[in-house]
Amino acid sequence: MRGLDWTLGLIPVVVIAFFVLLNAVRILREYERAVIFRFGRQSRAIINPGGDGSGPGLILLIPFVDKMVKVSLRTVVMDVPPQDVITRDNVSVKVNAVIFFRVLDANKAVISVEDYLYATSQMAQTTLRSVLGQQELDDLLASREKINEELTRIIDQHTNPWGVKVAAVEVKNVDLPQDMQRAMSKQAEAERERRAKVINAEGEFQAAAKLAEAADVLTRFPVAVQLRYLQTMREIASERNTTTFFPVPIDLFAPILRALGQSQEAKP
Repeated sequence: MRGLDWTLGLIPVVVIAFFVLLNAVRILREYERAVIFRFGRQSRAIINPGGDGSGPGLILLIPFVDKMVKVSLRTVVMDVPPQDVITRDNVSVKVNAVIFFRVLDANKAVISVEDYLYATSQMAQTTLRSVLGQQELDDLLASREKINEELTRIIDQHTNPWGVKVAAVEVKNVDLPQDMQRAMSKQAEAERERRAKVINAEGEFQAAAKLAEAADVLTRFPVAVQLRYLQTMREIASERNTTTFFPVPIDLFAPILRALGQSQEAKP
């Protein structure tokens, strides 16, 4: 009977010891780090201490004394909500972006800032409005890569004291007002018409230059005119036309024209 009572009294002790051991042992994955506080002060784990936070592997804590904050070192992909931006040339647009960042120092990410995810998101939003507000609309649409580099540099500069490294910031969409879209469409159409007219004018100029060169050659070589006549007749004959044109040199009518001119001068 005493043995049974001893056994029943031992069960709560075993259960308590199990929960204590369960709270004392932690296992961290390869991409995780732990920041441990002992009586409110930063401390090291009993097993597997780390320089930028304890882990990975087995972590042994002192129950009811140590408090562990777990931090992931994997790259975080965060959408920046659409921001209303007024460009330098006073055009209102709505812009959203995506930011890629990761924690390099778990201790700084926990101690230096209350919530590094929220803080990084807010920093990205304010920087997005600030940088894009200094750009003109044409630069915002054409120089996207340069703007992305500027955003990455500025945001990374502000998040570095938090132990957060910004890898890239990419502007995703730029939503323009309807009237601005119509104006840009008209501008693009006018630009295409201008290019078409310039190309047509250049073609006419080149054609005129070639005709002038051909006329000069025909003037210096009259026989070439006869060859051109023969070639024209051949082209007409090949089309099976019912009418045939015979080219007659104008030199044959020169004596007749001179005689008519002399007779008209003699009548008065």
